Amino acid sequence: MKKVIDSNTKAERVFLVVVDDTEEMQIALRYASLRAKKTNGIVALLYVIDSSDQTYWMSVKNIDMEEQRKKAEDLMQDISSVVLKWSGTMPVFFIKEGNKKDCLLKLIKEEKNISILVLGAATGSKGPGPLVSELTKKNAREINIPITIVPGNLSYKKIQDIS
Repeated sequence: MKKVIDSNTKAERVFLVVVDDTEEMQIALRYASLRAKKTNGIVALLYVIDSSDQTYWMSVKNIDMEEQRKKAEDLMQDISSVVLKWSGTMPVFFIKEGNKKDCLLKLIKEEKNISILVLGAATGSKGPGPLVSELTKKNAREINIPITIVPGNLSYKKIQDIS
């Protein structure tokens, strides 16, 4: 499997962001991008296509997965341009199929160069979000890198100041 950083890459830190359609992901993405810029690092993006709840016949499932993968690739390309603008470097991206938490844990184990996981915390009454909750409680022992949790209510100015 290709590693995130090869021996010719100067980046020392790899900031991993899990891509989804939440507002807090945008906050995490900005924070990770600005930290990468200030520390000579790079951003890695993980998008997980949830294949666990597919109940279609096999041929329909394959078509659906192809459509979801195309959608994921398009989204990652769009986000890549934003990361390039904020960090000054193109991100590395991963598209996986399965359960989000399981894919994330597996990627962190496989890609030894990932330094920091950056997650955005939701600000609603339901808590910080399922991934943040699972990784900081139930699965904390499985993570062997620091997790930065960025509050979802931070302004872009505040993120700029603290990154």
